Amino acid sequence: MAAAMMVALGLASCGEKKFKIEGQVENAKDSLLYLESIGLEGPVAIDSVRLDDDGDFSFSAKQTEAPEFYRLRIGAQIINLAIDSTETVTVKAQMPDMADHYTVEGSAECERIRQLAFMQMDLQNKAIALQNNPGLNSQIVSDSILKMVDAYKSKVKNDYIFKDPKAASSYFALFQTLGNYLIFNPRNNRDDIRVFAAVATSWDTFYPGSVRGENLHNIALTGMKNERIVDAEQQEAQIDEKKITTAGLIDISLQDNKGQMRSLSGLKGKVVMLDFHVFGTKESPRRILMLRELYNKYHAQGFEIYQVALDADEHFWKQQTASLPWICVRDESGINSQRLTVYNVTSLPEYFLIDRDNNLVSRSSQVKNLDEAIKALL
Repeated sequence: MAAAMMVALGLASCGEKKFKIEGQVENAKDSLLYLESIGLEGPVAIDSVRLDDDGDFSFSAKQTEAPEFYRLRIGAQIINLAIDSTETVTVKAQMPDMADHYTVEGSAECERIRQLAFMQMDLQNKAIALQNNPGLNSQIVSDSILKMVDAYKSKVKNDYIFKDPKAASSYFALFQTLGNYLIFNPRNNRDDIRVFAAVATSWDTFYPGSVRGENLHNIALTGMKNERIVDAEQQEAQIDEKKITTAGLIDISLQDNKGQMRSLSGLKGKVVMLDFHVFGTKESPRRILMLRELYNKYHAQGFEIYQVALDADEHFWKQQTASLPWICVRDESGINSQRLTVYNVTSLPEYFLIDRDNNLVSRSSQVKNLDEAIKALL
């Protein structure tokens, strides 16, 4: 009986997917090397080893469903890593400056994180050099650092984040800092909100329900909400939800998934559902089924859906909408779109009903029974 239990435990252990981080740290005899998991609340040590003359080490741990972040640490010297499969990552480093002198093999994502980490260190060193230059006044130093940061952000966005927003390295790049300040700051920079939104949308799509994906989504939505508040205060043009029944149509004209320009005002004569939607969310398939049911039931009577997608990935959006019968357009600004501002959209998905004369009649929060509301307008 005991033998059978041992066999069963052994089989269960063999079936568990694990990753391995191994390698060598030179000039580190008797140093304590930690493997730490980097959660949203900070690092947690999950294993450690006292290095010998050779500096060899090997750690393994259970693979997670979504990419996760880890680091190797000796004292204050840190090497950041990301794991997204059952891969074996090999790290070779040298003390006393391990963070500045290491290579990584076996993981393209870990290599990109290494590149980003070195670029960040270079940016920080240049900023410190400018601040310590006695021949420069504070204004010149400030302007020069801002230019360097802008150039850095442009390179990281174009060469890393927008190339593959679902990548662990793209997530890593969002939280890089210069001193104590985030390089990409979604709290006060509308372009940075768009960057966070691109990664958040991809993580919603490829890693639905992941803690990190949901956290990114919340950060992006908070930034978007703050931005709309500022815009409303500056422009004094935010739509009052209570007055929406008397408001005329605010037109939208965008390219649909077949490459044709489609305008909302061009649907005059039909009852229209204006739907703001993100296909890259776990709730999307169920909601699309609901919309299909409505469309099939009422389209012949003059009902149309004008759906504005806010997905960052155009190719993904086209794939998701290829078989949909209604009008599908995409706003490339994503959740940073000004159209969300003028329609006072504070959460997604959201819809509005428009009558045959192109007048906004109601929004979702004002509709108790959607079927009845559509039939009344038809």
